[in-house]
Amino acid sequence: MGEPALTPPLFAIFSDLIEKACGVHYDAGDRPILESKLSTHATELGFDSLLDYYYRLRYDDPGAVELHKLVEAILVHETYFFREYRQLVQLCDHYLTDLVRTRGRARVWSAACSTGEEPFTLAMLLEERGLLDHVEIVASDVSSDTIVRAKAGLHGKRALRDGHPPEVASRYLDAGAAGYAVVPRIRDAVKFATINLLDDASVRKLGRFDAILCRNVLIYFHDAQILKVLERLARSLEPGGLIAVGVSESLLRFGTSLVCEERGNAFFYRSGA
Repeated sequence: MGEPALTPPLFAIFSDLIEKACGVHYDAGDRPILESKLSTHATELGFDSLLDYYYRLRYDDPGAVELHKLVEAILVHETYFFREYRQLVQLCDHYLTDLVRTRGRARVWSAACSTGEEPFTLAMLLEERGLLDHVEIVASDVSSDTIVRAKAGLHGKRALRDGHPPEVASRYLDAGAAGYAVVPRIRDAVKFATINLLDDASVRKLGRFDAILCRNVLIYFHDAQILKVLERLARSLEPGGLIAVGVSESLLRFGTSLVCEERGNAFFYRSGA
C-alpha cells in the first residue's frame, strides 16, 4: 500500500489547519511538498487515510498534542551561523553600541531562531565588541523540539558555511567530528523560549525590545498573517526600536507604521512610536 494521497479538497483543509496553527502558508503549487510531509508523518502514525488523520487532528486531539507534533514535522529548520551576518554587524556597530553607551543596556529578540545559530552569532559579535554583558538576548521558536536543540548548543557541520569570519568562528565554536559546540560563554548568554508568533498573549509576555530579528521567516506566511505578526512585533518595540528582516525581504508594500531606514550598509525598520 502506498502513502495516502493529498487530494485538492484535503489540501485545502490541511493547509488551513496548519496556517491557523503556526502561520505557515501553503499555496496550491506547494501541494506536492505538503503531501510528501503529511503522508510520511501520517503513515508513521499508522494512518492509511489522510482524511482519517485530519479528523483525528480536528476533532480528537485534546490539547492539540498531535497537531503540535505535525507542526514540528513539517517546519523548515534550515539555518546556519553567520547567515547574512553583515546585517548583524551593522546592528551592533550602528545601533546597539550607541544604546549601551548612552543607556548601559539593550534587549534583542531573535523571533524565529530555529536551532539558535542566529542569536548565537549575535552573541559572538557582541562579545567581540565587549557588549555582551550589557545586552539581553531572547530567542524563540514555535518548535519546542528545536528550542531543546538550541539550548544544547550542538550543531552539525552544515551549520558553518563558506563566507563566515573564521577568526570569530574559531573563538566561539569548538569543532568536533560531528560538528560544532558553542562555547559556554556564548551559549549561556541566550535565553530561549517556545513562542508562537500568532499567539498575542505569549508575545506580550516577553516585554519590549530595542531590536527584533525576524529574518527569512515571513516568506512562509500569507499576507494577512504577516500583517498580524508585524503588528505584534511593532508593539514589542521600544520607541525608536528596530526590526531586521532578511536582506531579500521588504515590508514596504504592507504599509505599516514602521519606517525603513539605512544604518551602515543594511536596512532596518524603525518604530516611530
